[in-house]
Amino acid sequence: MQGSAERPRLNIYRSLNHIYVQVIDDVSGKTLAAASTVQGQSKGAKKTGGNVASAKEVGKTIAERAKQKGIKKVVFDRGGYLYHGRIKALADAAREAGLEF
Repeated sequence: MQGSAERPRLNIYRSLNHIYVQVIDDVSGKTLAAASTVQGQSKGAKKTGGNVASAKEVGKTIAERAKQKGIKKVVFDRGGYLYHGRIKALADAAREAGLEF
């Protein structure tokens, strides 16, 4: 699976505490947009990224950032993770926010 300038790759990485997502153009090797549960947190805030609600927020955020860059269609790369739980929640939220895959 490879992303191009016309249809970049939506890549997901999931850890126990956070979830990270990037929109990548593999031809030029550039990250076009990124979002994670780590971004926007202050040091004192204890917000976990290891739940479905956080994955939904990240899905909406990445879709908004991709649309700002003019990206509407992507190739979904779940990174080998099973399509359930946080991965499914992120994908559904990104689709609802306007990304097509």
